[in-house]
Amino acid sequence: MFSECKIFILTAVLSAALAVSCSSVRRYSGDSGIYGQLALTLPEDESRETDEEDPLPVVDSSEIHEGPVIMKAVRDSRTGEMTATDVIKASKVVARFRNVAERGGKISLVFDITVPEDLISSDFQLRFSPVLDAHQTRSVLEPVFITGERYRKRQLRGYERYRNFVESIVTDSLFFIRMDQLEKFLERYFPETYAMKNDSTVVSEPEAENLFGVNQASALVHYTRHARKRRNAMKESMKDEMFRRFVKDPFRSGVRLDTVMTDGKGSLVYRYSHLMQSFPGLRKIDVSLFGTVFRDGEQVAEMPSPEKLTFYVSSLSSLADNTPRYMFKVVDRIVRDNTAAFLDFSQGSAGLDTLREGNSSELARIRGCFRDVCSREGLVIDSIVVTASCSPEGRWEYNTKLAEARAETVRSYVRDNISGVDDSLLRSRYIPENWEYLKRIVAGDTLISSESKRLVAEIAGMQDKDRAEEELSRLPEFIHIRTRIYPMLRIVDFSFFMHRPDVKKDTVHTMEIDTVYMNGLLALKNLNYKKAASVLSPYKDYNTALALASSGYDDKALEILCEIDSHDARSYYLEALLLSRMGETEAAETVFRECVRKDPSMRHRANLDPEMASFVRQEPDE
Repeated sequence: MFSECKIFILTAVLSAALAVSCSSVRRYSGDSGIYGQLALTLPEDESRETDEEDPLPVVDSSEIHEGPVIMKAVRDSRTGEMTATDVIKASKVVARFRNVAERGGKISLVFDITVPEDLISSDFQLRFSPVLDAHQTRSVLEPVFITGERYRKRQLRGYERYRNFVESIVTDSLFFIRMDQLEKFLERYFPETYAMKNDSTVVSEPEAENLFGVNQASALVHYTRHARKRRNAMKESMKDEMFRRFVKDPFRSGVRLDTVMTDGKGSLVYRYSHLMQSFPGLRKIDVSLFGTVFRDGEQVAEMPSPEKLTFYVSSLSSLADNTPRYMFKVVDRIVRDNTAAFLDFSQGSAGLDTLREGNSSELARIRGCFRDVCSREGLVIDSIVVTASCSPEGRWEYNTKLAEARAETVRSYVRDNISGVDDSLLRSRYIPENWEYLKRIVAGDTLISSESKRLVAEIAGMQDKDRAEEELSRLPEFIHIRTRIYPMLRIVDFSFFMHRPDVKKDTVHTMEIDTVYMNGLLALKNLNYKKAASVLSPYKDYNTALALASSGYDDKALEILCEIDSHDARSYYLEALLLSRMGETEAAETVFRECVRKDPSMRHRANLDPEMASFVRQEPDE
């Protein structure tokens, strides 16, 4: 009876609000004691309650009335006095926060939305929108709709009325013509045209145009119901307006739940689950709830928001070992660098056309290489050697002079066109016929047989190079060698010889930060587990195992942990976590005890990981 009274009062208040103004919005007062409060709680099977030890007495303010308070009492057998014996219920303190684990870059949030009985009405629709606040970023989740039975019937009735309106729009143009009167008119004044009514003969377009002249067109206009046609056109143009008039609250997409309450008896609890993407720096997520009351598609009230929930995010990446990793590096006092250019000289000449397309791009690249070498800090250039070579084509004596002249041509170009190069550092050398390079190219050519490759290696070792070319010309692949490989032998090589003035020994061993490893560690802390596992895989250390465990490769991670020589508390903890995932509970407990023995604070860390939480309750406090 009291609940029915509450619903009646709620209905009366909302009806009065609608009567004053269609756009007015009322807010339920949580202090009134009339309406129930929304509840945003953690699932009961997981929340931790403190109603078993040291209960605190509380008195509900709604139970305090004016006048005397009547309490149950009994007579004390020793003193004879009356003693109050009312039993005050212990408070049930439900946790407003929870630790959630990030796994695979995802975080699963689960909470309950409780709607009290006196907020559920058959005439209303309740809409709840959970809101997440995470790291200065706010996002609204899919709403939950609780729709009353009569509210839903009005929705469906609106769609039905609109469908009837649409069906009343005529699509057949003959409906607007008085056909019986038009036929009589044609029969009397245009018998040839009327005869076509029962004649299937195809009439040509010019003939039809003659049949249906101006008079017949005028007759068609005359016998048209213009008023009805205008009304129908007006209906067609009013479809959108009529939809808004009939369908006050259309069905919506993107709604998590839209359920219909038929009896409105009892509270409703909806368990909301949301899987969100984690990101670096995420430590805390606040969940708030905003509710509104709708009637016939119009908002009539706002419900007070319940106390927010807080989820504290724990990630395995926080267990990463951030110790910098170094690698040994050998620093040579003498430094050498080189590059090669394919310059197209005129046939049998040392002349270089710098404006030719291929030469222009190659020379531009060479100028860039010189600028790069000359700008390197900590290096002093000792010499720059320009070496030109020719193919075996032609006589050895001729190729010797040609290669020497081409080397000098390029050296002169560098001296005259590249600034910052000391002429005294430039040297020129030449290779008349580049047989060594020929052997390397032939060895990797798939179009040349193995036997021919063997013969080329023997021919290249002959002392008489002119005879060697004759032997080369007898090979079945010689045409391929001459057209494809010979041009690759006509190259100009640039060798840069430098030294480090601050290094006294020929070689010095130094330690530098392993940037590859540190990039993998950064990827691990940024929750990019796949990249971290890929980069750290060759190192096979604790962080590698952590990256693999975070990526879901538990077997590989455990295998690496077992191969590590020395174990600290973190490695024992990760091993226990992996064993727990695999169902090896006893082994996991043993390893976890060893972890706590090395570092007692790891017991508190276990509260953050669902795989380890059960071990904390079993581990005795010290």
